[in-house]
Amino acid sequence: MNRNWLFVFLGGALEILWVSGLKHSSNAFELLMTVITITVSFFLLTIASRSLPVGTLYAVFAGIGTAGTVLVEMVVFGEPFSPVKILLIATLLGGVVGLKVLSSRENSSEFKKQEEVA
Repeated sequence: MNRNWLFVFLGGALEILWVSGLKHSSNAFELLMTVITITVSFFLLTIASRSLPVGTLYAVFAGIGTAGTVLVEMVVFGEPFSPVKILLIATLLGGVVGLKVLSSRENSSEFKKQEEVA
C-alpha cells in the first residue's frame, strides 16, 4: 500500500470522528476539535487526490466514513443494532474493497505499459 492510500484510510478514520462530533459536540471546544478534524481529514484527501483516481479515492473515503460512523454510533452511542444494517455495511465495504483492488490492478498495468514504452 502506498502512502497516498494510507492518507485516504486515515482521512476516512478521521471522518468517523468528525461526523460523530457534528452530532455530539456540546460546547465550543468540542466543536472546534470537530472543525480541526474536518480540516485534517480533507487535507489528507486532497494530498491523496494528486496521484490517485478521484472517483475511487472518494468512494473508499466515503465508504470508510459511512460504515465506521454507523458502527461507532451503534457501539459507542447506543443506536439500535440491526442485522440488516450490518449486511448493508458489509455490502458497502465489499464494494469499496472491490474498487480499491480494481484501482490497484489498473495502476499496476499502466505502470507496466509505461515501463515497456520506455
